[in-house]
Amino acid sequence: MFTALSEQLTAVLKRLTGRGVLSEGDVTDALREIRRHLLEADVNFEVTRGFVERVRERAIGALQLKAVSPGQQVVKLVHDEIATLLGGTQTGLDFASVGPTVILLVGLQGSGKTTTAAKLARRLKLEQKAPALVAADVYRPAAREQLEQLGAQIGVPVFGKRETRNVVDLVKGALREAESARARTVIVDTAGRLQIDPEMMDELRALKAAVTPREIVLVADGMTGQDAVNIARGFHEAVGLTGVILTKLDGDARGGAALSIHGVTGVPIKYVGVGEKPDALEPFDPARMAGRILGQGDVVALVEKAAATVDAAAAKRLEQKVRSKRGMDLQDFLAALKQMQAMGPLKQVLDLLPGVKVKALQGASLDDKRLKHVEAIVLSMTPAERADPTVLSGSRKLRIAKGAGRPVQEVNRLLEQFQQMRKLMKRM
Repeated sequence: MFTALSEQLTAVLKRLTGRGVLSEGDVTDALREIRRHLLEADVNFEVTRGFVERVRERAIGALQLKAVSPGQQVVKLVHDEIATLLGGTQTGLDFASVGPTVILLVGLQGSGKTTTAAKLARRLKLEQKAPALVAADVYRPAAREQLEQLGAQIGVPVFGKRETRNVVDLVKGALREAESARARTVIVDTAGRLQIDPEMMDELRALKAAVTPREIVLVADGMTGQDAVNIARGFHEAVGLTGVILTKLDGDARGGAALSIHGVTGVPIKYVGVGEKPDALEPFDPARMAGRILGQGDVVALVEKAAATVDAAAAKRLEQKVRSKRGMDLQDFLAALKQMQAMGPLKQVLDLLPGVKVKALQGASLDDKRLKHVEAIVLSMTPAERADPTVLSGSRKLRIAKGAGRPVQEVNRLLEQFQQMRKLMKRM
């Protein structure tokens, strides 16, 4: 989502760090450009103005420091202010010490509440929070069936009687069922509604009064731009939000919603959705997100992603194989490829590396289908061929190409790249 803004801000700040001496005029010109880029990214005008004024005030003082490069100091100030804009510090969910913690998910229809409810339940299950789901959308056809299917996929129970049409009674009954089932966290998936619909907002107020949720979290579509800010303000004034989950952060929107919601409402962003899969929900850390926006990567997120997906024992075996005289073979290569695929789309992984710009890699293939093609080629080989690729004759390569549905040239290219990588790893 932040690709365009990241490139623009990085270019402006790079010009500052490239100079030995900075004047007030240099800082003013740079901040004028930053202001323009933020507004183009659909960041709220008042939020942008406050951001630029705070950076200018602190940057003028930083010019007097001799111990630190003034350009680097300005970069740090911009980083810190972007982190402040996004909420300052990471804020997690507030769990009740006694009884099940009730989390009410609210938002517009189509913002992704139901899938987000399942993603959040999966994450809480991994954190040993014993979650349960409540299907409280009695208006959208098949809403309950969708939540039940998602609950079955992640192994989380779904409560709420089908025949009950009164939302308050439905949720109160579901909470009793969840408590009997020893659920420690109950996520209520409410119906989509407009913040300007008085009847539907009254229903939400009645639900809040009846079940006293610990958290009221708005699920906002990051692709809606400034509208997401207006939606957040409307819901916050009506029911008092405690947090926001921003979905579709992997999309190509301009990112203004993420940079404006906290500044306008004061409500923290707690999680972000970064894909369609059940595991595509990440805790939101303002400081780390500021680093991503400024092209500094997010090594902590990369390590966390690797720790959650990479098989440590398999990685250890691969290391031992590489160190051995025989070296790695195509079977090992395939295992490493599958572990890399488990970490998610290649573009997302590269975005977490400091200094790596996807734009600079446009000449290379970042298409995840390419990895599938490689996997198909290796799987079309016999175990003996994977163990010793030197036995591959022209006829064998033709057979492999037909089995994988790829041209022979692609098989040859893969074998050449594998041999190069094998030599490089040996040298390392």
